[in-house]
Amino acid sequence: MRETARGWTAVWLVVLALAQTAAFLLVWRFAVHTELGQWLDTVALTGNRIGQDRIDGPVNRILNAMSVVSLLAVTAMIGFIALIRGRKALAVTATLLIAGANVSTQLLKRYLDRPDFGIDPERAAAGNSLPSGHTAVAASVAIALILVLPPKLRVAGAFLGAGYAAAAGVATLSAGWHRPSDAVAAFLVVGAWAAAAGLVLLFFQREEAVVSPDDAHRAAAVVLGLAGAVALVVSALALSWLVDRSTVPVEELTRRPLFVGYAGSAAGIAGTIAVVAALVLAVVHRLVPRWKG
Repeated sequence: MRETARGWTAVWLVVLALAQTAAFLLVWRFAVHTELGQWLDTVALTGNRIGQDRIDGPVNRILNAMSVVSLLAVTAMIGFIALIRGRKALAVTATLLIAGANVSTQLLKRYLDRPDFGIDPERAAAGNSLPSGHTAVAASVAIALILVLPPKLRVAGAFLGAGYAAAAGVATLSAGWHRPSDAVAAFLVVGAWAAAAGLVLLFFQREEAVVSPDDAHRAAAVVLGLAGAVALVVSALALSWLVDRSTVPVEELTRRPLFVGYAGSAAGIAGTIAVVAALVLAVVHRLVPRWKG
């Protein structure tokens, strides 16, 4: 791999890490430390009651499948995939990605403060819930899977992984476990760790590494990224529509704004992980290239 291309890839990863860290801070400041942000989150959480009885079963199955034991098992499987491909550095890096993302998520949730503006008194005692631990588990596994899968399986892994992480994020909202900003913040934490993992992979890359154009899944990355961008636009439009009603207490809102808040937030959750996964898919062929011979 040419040093120039390698250097530009490193620059791009640094930009991605900083951008996603900045996005995390913006989400945290707006959703947690402003009355409007807390109000929008509460609208979405209140709207999750619409049709909840129809989706309780799938939601509970998705969330109950996430445990420390299952995370360890999946992490071991991901490391095994990398090892059978002869990629020791990749196995270690993918494991560190999952561990780092989940440990930092728990630390952030514990130490970030949440002021009480009196908007959501039912959950005030629970304190801060950003970022979502369950969502971080699903997203970190999905991103690590994109890194370790062979080129022929990466696209399928990216779409399935992003879909699973999106379902997990929306499930935490549907079950009333987390606010939508918690899931979005978790995806951004995982995205920043993914960029850092990419830098590690570049640093330990072998001299005989060869970047093959056949391994670049540009079309799939564009499709995934555009789908995510469209979902984020839909979310922004829905939440913008709600802003004009922000003076109304949440308990006095009718069914329509509650549903708009819930559906718009779900679109934002799905859109965020789609964009994060697309960014990883677009550059993974440079991080895990082929070897000469």
